[in-house]
Amino acid sequence: MSKIEVNIIELLEYLQDIVESSAKVPITGKVVMDKKEILEVVDQIINYLPDEFKKAQWVMNERERILGEAQKEYEAVKKQTMEMIKKQVENHDIVKEAGIKAQEIIASAQREAKAIRLGARDYADEVLCQLEKEIDNKTNECLKLIKTDVEKFAVELSENLNKASATIRENVKELRSMK
Repeated sequence: MSKIEVNIIELLEYLQDIVESSAKVPITGKVVMDKKEILEVVDQIINYLPDEFKKAQWVMNERERILGEAQKEYEAVKKQTMEMIKKQVENHDIVKEAGIKAQEIIASAQREAKAIRLGARDYADEVLCQLEKEIDNKTNECLKLIKTDVEKFAVELSENLNKASATIRENVKELRSMK
């Protein structure tokens, strides 16, 4: 588990502690909480999440850089080949051989550039897929934690309401018996 995951989980647990330890409003099952403290914890959680998005942006930038380098290399090889062809054309004896060699070099450069582009794309796709899975896992973990907390809260609320209702019924019985 990464440090970011641990920090987010700790912040969510702290938020849960705040809710559980806050002053309760009788009968309603509601609690009184410090708005500023809650908002600070939520802001901290939000501030941790952009790191995952920055990582995805870095992968995209790296992909563009690799593709740019492959294109530059292709252009350099192409330019070098063209210069070589021009020189050989000047020497009329090897014009035919130069044409063949130039085509081989261009084809080789194109194959290399294509292989580099495909490799960069595959790498970027793999990293993005992995990042997407990590984000999905983190989202599911957070949702499970929130669901668990909400279910616990609902059970506690139901129990408190049942206790309050029972107390009220007992009080009503006592009042009626006083007549």
